[in-house]
Amino acid sequence: MTRPPKRATVADVARAAGVSPSTVSFVLNDTPGQSIPEETRQRVLAAVRLLDYRPRGSARSLAAGRSNIVLLSIPHLSIGPGITRFVEQFATALADAGLTLVTHLAGTPGPSLPDVCAAIDASVVAGLDPFDEETSSALRRAGADLVFTTEVEAQPTIRRTGRLQAEHLIALGHRRLGYAMPENRQLRKIAGERLGGVADACSEAGLEPPLALDTKLEIAAMARAARRWRRESVTAVCAYNDEVAIALLAGMRHARLAAPADLAVMGVDNVPLSLFSDPPLSTVAFDLEKVGRHLAEAVMGSLSGRAPRLSPASLEPEIIHRASTSLTR
Repeated sequence: MTRPPKRATVADVARAAGVSPSTVSFVLNDTPGQSIPEETRQRVLAAVRLLDYRPRGSARSLAAGRSNIVLLSIPHLSIGPGITRFVEQFATALADAGLTLVTHLAGTPGPSLPDVCAAIDASVVAGLDPFDEETSSALRRAGADLVFTTEVEAQPTIRRTGRLQAEHLIALGHRRLGYAMPENRQLRKIAGERLGGVADACSEAGLEPPLALDTKLEIAAMARAARRWRRESVTAVCAYNDEVAIALLAGMRHARLAAPADLAVMGVDNVPLSLFSDPPLSTVAFDLEKVGRHLAEAVMGSLSGRAPRLSPASLEPEIIHRASTSLTR
């Protein structure tokens, strides 16, 4: 038997194994009701390995009634450790069910989401941002059996994240809070929601609204922001995420300010480096691996005929209290 120069087909495998194409199909699909001698089955599998044969997705789609491809649309954001952990867990859970994940970064140059859906023959399209009706219709015309998003369930958690940051600091005795906005304009929608949660907590505690400042991931810029907060009697800062918070801690050292004595600092995401910042960073953590598993379960359940739903409990944030926050004097 020799390896063909192009992609192997069922006919190639059949010729190499000395059987009919239908026998190859019966073996590869483990077709019920077909009694294939073990020696024949092993000969077919040996030919598959030798020829490096892989069934075409379109052929599998015809056999199963749908493809095994799940397309995930990710907002055009900075892809940090949190999103990476989520995607890894989502992909792993889908793989355990025989499904393959393909990601698409929304808002970037290149084919549109419906074009990608059609090109890869995706059966399921999931989004971390809501799809408008036009996009949803286009995805279904492109062949998606199921189109849904997690944003409806996640949105309250975004605002709650900021509230938890503020409530933690207020409970520690802080009475004037700041908020460190990210430089990246694409993050402003989420940042605005988190800032709203901080403002809600301040209002309910009878405190002034948080002093929000735009920040850059530059030491000098963070030092200027830290000095401004100090001049305005701010004693604690809620940062958009851990990256911004760790940069702020570096800027504070440059400005000869210490955390938490001069400014308490709190992040979001609980990235691995938050443990190694100076001082270790208090933050809000999400069990994103669990979120990935829940989303995979929603996909698999939906393919079985159940309505897609991501449990809000799976997105519940948790305070991680470390040395960057403490009681005020």
